[in-house]
Amino acid sequence: MSDLRLVSPHPSQIAALNEACLRAFQGELPYIVRSLQRLGATSFEMEDLAQDVFIALRGSWHRYDVSRPLRPYLFGIVFRVVSAHKRKWSREVPRELSDYVDDKRNPDEALEVKQARAMVLAALERLPLPRRAVVVMHDIDEVPVVEIASALKIPLFTVYSRLRKGRIELGTALRRLAREGAEPHG
Repeated sequence: MSDLRLVSPHPSQIAALNEACLRAFQGELPYIVRSLQRLGATSFEMEDLAQDVFIALRGSWHRYDVSRPLRPYLFGIVFRVVSAHKRKWSREVPRELSDYVDDKRNPDEALEVKQARAMVLAALERLPLPRRAVVVMHDIDEVPVVEIASALKIPLFTVYSRLRKGRIELGTALRRLAREGAEPHG
């Protein structure tokens, strides 16, 4: 048997933990929102899901190992929050894509970026959530596979398997969307 014990923080540490957790959450909020969106959350769900992420982060903050990167840990929480939400609301189908545009580009470039982003998000939407999470973490957020396994609490070889299959499915979905976009309507 292991000597590992869960230790609750001392009451004098709670205020400092709350403050550190809040600062970390606020500092990583743009990343949390992007991760929620990449995992299929719609704009009308975003605020509630971000609050759920904060609640989960606050509940586990005293167990967070500060020597490890925060983003993979956060992504694990985001993944579990989105998974629970999708299980709860599995019969609801409507999805909308974000209309965020970087104002630093000229209008043509902005439109191209917006269309490419919409296509990638639509293709990601076609991937099952477990594979989508691994592809997003590794290929978009550049998280090492060891950190993905730790954050999602899955075996390392499962990460490799989901990554390989997810990339294949993403490529297929992108090609299918490109063909559908090129076909004349009507």
